[in-house]
Amino acid sequence: MDQTPTLGPSPTSRNQPKDLETIARSGGVLRRMAARVPTYLADLRENPAWLAMFLLARTMPARRAHWLTARKVADTASQPSMFGDISPRMAAEALRRDGIFTGLTLPAEMTNEIAQFATTTPCFGNFDRKLEFLAPEHDKAEARFGRSLLSGHHFERILQCPAALAVQKDPLLIAIARHYLGGEAQLITTRTWWSFPTKAASEADLNKASFKFHFDLDDWRMLKFFFYLSDVDDEAGPHVFVRTSHRRRRLKHQLTLLVGHPSEEVLSFYGQESATTLTGPAGFGFVEDPFGFHMGTLAKTKPRLMMEVGFGISKPSRRRYHGEPIVR
Repeated sequence: MDQTPTLGPSPTSRNQPKDLETIARSGGVLRRMAARVPTYLADLRENPAWLAMFLLARTMPARRAHWLTARKVADTASQPSMFGDISPRMAAEALRRDGIFTGLTLPAEMTNEIAQFATTTPCFGNFDRKLEFLAPEHDKAEARFGRSLLSGHHFERILQCPAALAVQKDPLLIAIARHYLGGEAQLITTRTWWSFPTKAASEADLNKASFKFHFDLDDWRMLKFFFYLSDVDDEAGPHVFVRTSHRRRRLKHQLTLLVGHPSEEVLSFYGQESATTLTGPAGFGFVEDPFGFHMGTLAKTKPRLMMEVGFGISKPSRRRYHGEPIVR
């Protein structure tokens, strides 16, 4: 594959199969909401202030008001970073303008160490801790469990990897987060997961996956760094982000409790040209405001291994630190 990171136009139907879109919609609003109720209740019990964020942070007036409370951060002497000499202020300015900044490259030795850990450490399929397997044994695991496995998450196990811990503590990532989110910025998520090609998938598993545009609503202000730990081309399920959608929002998308919306509905409002497909070699990294619309695409012929380091301004819950949903 081309080893130069590529930012291309929105994927066409080859990356957004109509059958997946149809299946994702077929669950219905009430069914999708009902599936999330246990997670919502867990978040509310842990942090009662979560409810106000959940209801109001999806609206632009409330978000703009909350951004006014961000604590200013002064420029300071940069500390050595594994990502080289990048201006945190410049990255923050790009994020404010576009919602995404792509000038990050994870060093090869760190990429290889985390990828090796993720390959030799069992993951959990489809967010289910009962479906434990090694990524190289994906096909055998599908046969053993008698079901399709679209993803494999490591949850808290990634914290056993020294290289992953070094990435989440890197001074540049922290500085970018503080310049963008304000002085309150703190680490809230560290995750690694596999996305696998599979011949068939259930409606429930497809609904759990991110095969349609959505925005994250875990905090008032968030920032997520992503790193490909394997080569990612159009066959490996590249990430897609809709530029500028973090700072303007269709009224319909503010007044619904659902965060996911059909691709044609999103692109008809924000523009086909705004959707950016991100491909690149292992180590390619980018940072985005996850309030902007984004999605993962289906891995078609090869698996994708990805790492996420997220920052927010509220106290992180134990569940959200690893991205694990609560299920009945």
